[in-house]
Amino acid sequence: MRGIFKTAVAAAVVVGVAAQPHAHGHGHSHRHLHAKRHGDSQVEKRVGTVVVTEVVEGPTVVEYVNEDGKKIDEKQAKEGLDKGLFVIMGSTKPSFSAPPPVLSTSLGLPEHGGQFFEKTTSTPAPTTTSTPPAATSSAAPPPPPKPKGPTGLDAEFPSGEVKCNKVPTEYGAVEIPWLGTNGWTTLAKFGKWMKGVAIDNIHSPTSGGCEPGMMCSYACPPGYQKTQWPTEQGATGQSVGGLWCNEDGFLELTRTNVTRLCEPGAGGVYVRNELSLNAAVCRTDYPGNECMAIPLDTYPDQIYPLTNPDSKTSYWWQNSATTAQYYVNNAGVEVEEACTWKSSKFPLSAGNWAPVNIGVGKSVMGETFISIFPNLPTSTALLNFNIEITGDISGTCWLRNGKYYGSDKGCTVGMKEGGKAIIVFSK
Repeated sequence: MRGIFKTAVAAAVVVGVAAQPHAHGHGHSHRHLHAKRHGDSQVEKRVGTVVVTEVVEGPTVVEYVNEDGKKIDEKQAKEGLDKGLFVIMGSTKPSFSAPPPVLSTSLGLPEHGGQFFEKTTSTPAPTTTSTPPAATSSAAPPPPPKPKGPTGLDAEFPSGEVKCNKVPTEYGAVEIPWLGTNGWTTLAKFGKWMKGVAIDNIHSPTSGGCEPGMMCSYACPPGYQKTQWPTEQGATGQSVGGLWCNEDGFLELTRTNVTRLCEPGAGGVYVRNELSLNAAVCRTDYPGNECMAIPLDTYPDQIYPLTNPDSKTSYWWQNSATTAQYYVNNAGVEVEEACTWKSSKFPLSAGNWAPVNIGVGKSVMGETFISIFPNLPTSTALLNFNIEITGDISGTCWLRNGKYYGSDKGCTVGMKEGGKAIIVFSK
């Protein structure tokens, strides 16, 4: 049984998640569960061409509501989630109150107030995704013949021609075998997808595969992210993403103007493992059920790209750009135990209970913001290694022996467009 209880990515106002019932082999009766969080507020400031956010702390109240609109107390909600009686599907942009960044004047930013989300009420979400044009010259050779079959990440997906029975890895998508959903990251079942009509009555199966009447979400390799999500989103704020399995059992693009399943992020952000063991970093599936299922398993003496979503082309939630949230697990935890909702081997220190979160995103103004912060209030586990952000960054941000630079809430730095930042894992 898997579900979502607590969500967080970066500097936003509120969190709300909505659960859907689903079938389960053990015969439990599953119920809708909604969580509402109120209280945090933000003041948006503009300095030159950079948008930053000053986070103003306020009281937070969490409410749990069933499908009838009746409140459920926190103890009952948590017990139901822990026992697998409830499953929560993400209903809003995952968020957290970002720790203030330490920013230098080299970026033209003030000494306080950082953001991960480019929040706007006047700019509509982008409707197209573009890739940088290839360099050309007068002596450039003619293009090679178009391949006859799929070529992975570069292959254009033939909408309506590929069966729903497996993740289309030949088009760049990545299977996640340990989730029990035939390699898919999120299954959202609601029967019919109608253009221009908000999606309602969403069920989120935690077993089985992609079937007709489902939106089926998938993972992409490190440095890449999925391109598919419908314009029509959840009627009560749920995020929905992936390919549509039509009534004939074939996968359809949900953004027909974007024909590749995975696209690179804005780049510039990397993870370097200087440990003696692996360390798994798990991204939430968003838009989707927000489970931390998308893996980056780092190994000693290796460096890896960390997907840095570009707000100009990535998913927008209710006219607000979103970024990526990663869960950092202890060194030595197997990726299958780390990149899942709840680990059977490490129930209080892995998956949703991992000790540390990282937030990454490039704003529409061109600045990338990177945060490291404790996974509170969900987890009290301590990370068994240190983290430091290095490179072309605006200030200082690290976690050493359980202590964060500048604040116990974590720290944030900015990176100029074209810069490079390395998040170092070390003892």
